[in-house]
Amino acid sequence: MSSFSAPSAGGRRNLYVPQPCPHLADYRSNAHGLAKPFRSLQPCLRVRPLGRPEIRRDPHEIPRCGPCSAADGGGGGMGPRLYACLACAAVCCPAHAPAHAEECRPGHEIAVDVDRAELFCCACGDQVYDREFDKAVVLAQIAAAAANASASCSLPESLRKRRRVDYRPWTPDPREWATMRRESSPLLLLDASDPFSTGAANTSTSSPPPSPGLRGLNNLGNTCFMNSVLQALLHTPPLRNYFLSDRHNRFECQQKGRRKKDGSGDSTGGHRWNPSGGSPVCLACDLDAIYSAVFSGDRTPYSPAKFLYRWWQYASKLASYEQQDAHEFFISMLDGIHENVEQDQHKPQSQGNGDCCIAHRVFSGVLRSDVTCTICGFTSTTYDPCLDISLDLDSNQNYMNVPTTKSHACNGANDFILSSQICGVSTLMGCLERFTRPERLDSDQKFFCQHCKVRQESLKQMSIRKLPLVTCFHIKRFAHSSIKKMSRKVDRYLQFPFSLDMAPYLSSSVLRSRFGNRIFAFDGDDSDAAIELASEFELFAVITHSGTIEAGHYVTYLRLSSQWYKCDDAWITHVSENIVRDSQAYMLFYVQKTLYYKASEDVSAS
Repeated sequence: MSSFSAPSAGGRRNLYVPQPCPHLADYRSNAHGLAKPFRSLQPCLRVRPLGRPEIRRDPHEIPRCGPCSAADGGGGGMGPRLYACLACAAVCCPAHAPAHAEECRPGHEIAVDVDRAELFCCACGDQVYDREFDKAVVLAQIAAAAANASASCSLPESLRKRRRVDYRPWTPDPREWATMRRESSPLLLLDASDPFSTGAANTSTSSPPPSPGLRGLNNLGNTCFMNSVLQALLHTPPLRNYFLSDRHNRFECQQKGRRKKDGSGDSTGGHRWNPSGGSPVCLACDLDAIYSAVFSGDRTPYSPAKFLYRWWQYASKLASYEQQDAHEFFISMLDGIHENVEQDQHKPQSQGNGDCCIAHRVFSGVLRSDVTCTICGFTSTTYDPCLDISLDLDSNQNYMNVPTTKSHACNGANDFILSSQICGVSTLMGCLERFTRPERLDSDQKFFCQHCKVRQESLKQMSIRKLPLVTCFHIKRFAHSSIKKMSRKVDRYLQFPFSLDMAPYLSSSVLRSRFGNRIFAFDGDDSDAAIELASEFELFAVITHSGTIEAGHYVTYLRLSSQWYKCDDAWITHVSENIVRDSQAYMLFYVQKTLYYKASEDVSAS
């Protein structure tokens, strides 16, 4: 509705209540008044099953505009709003309503929205409010709710009071196993009617058959940041195998949480309880529901509205329809899963060892930080757990200046690039080398040397102590300057490999290059050989950001069955490797080529 404001003292603007609509005041002061026409409309006031009022003379009536015969959209947004004149019941669309009010004036300015039962002034072109009219609509809604309640009470006792049956996980018996093996068939077949295989009927080489789990996610209003991260997590191999093997069953988790809440009072049992008194907030349960929906075989886009609502309950400070940062959402989501998943009592609860929950078992690694005194050479070493590795991109030293034929610079003969083409291009390996390069700390960051007993100039060097199963690289494309009080986006292109060897950036390699072979092993349970053995990684997901820092869009590229797919909210298309290489990477997801499992006495706890 229209409103106006006026400046006040101090330059501030105070909001004033707008003046009542003069046409509504004239209509009420008319001899016929608002009560009599509305009394005639009261039999036409109907309430939909969800409680939304509407104006219909016949329940099956389809209102149409008199001048242009435009039909009402029925609340689905497919047609224009239609307004019924309170004086003559003429139905007009917004384009013809002002003309009707002008031709039949006075007394025909006020109309009612037939789809929403709201008053509208055709002369002012705005909604108007009347207390008596609104009271009548509310009374009609209450009467409809009472009628529905009485109708439900008339149902048989067996339908009204059904015994609640708890969920029980199903395990097939040998006969059922034999039936499934005998009657099973391929889940996905190439179909010409499938939008993923358009053109397959004309040529056999146009598009590959879609991989399991390829399903678009609807944008719920600036939620591309969430959709892009969800697509990457849904196809993270260790995480996908965990949820699809029913390792976290949302029905059992919710029942267990309710039992613990009822039995122990304030004990949450690993859940964050809903402040409104509803079901407990467990992001792992909602993620399990998304896995079930995405891998159900349905190709229509899925709306993760419930997951968004649960995430808003968990991260209330970020609960808005504004564009959020995909990396911030990624960390917040993993922290939510870490807090909500019930901890295994047989495993250490430390985040650094990566065994506390499925989120840290997949993404958690350990960084090593060595701070060395430049005077006496004393070194202080600390270990910090991490869920991702953030790399600086805005540097003039991360350029490739020589051609190379190594696997992580090119994947095949077609990927060979001349030095003239790669000059001035940032690379992921250059960012990692800069990340593990010794740097001199500023004078205001002097290190307190335990040997010298004073603060001294020092060198700091980072390295990777332990690699996770899935390594996520966050490229710092959003730079913030505290001096200039401004932010900007770094649009520099980053060249990243499809196959990556992380051995040069491990703590063992960094220490060996600095001290030689005098360093054989360091504290910890894992040996250097075991860590270096699992240093080969494969790229499987890329999250890109296009646009500016104020307004942009996130898109995910997924690698499934040696094919690349572009996930742009609800749209999924097959793309070539060159398109992925040319994308502006913001987050890169690499998975270990070979997964090595530790021996465990308790197999069920592994």
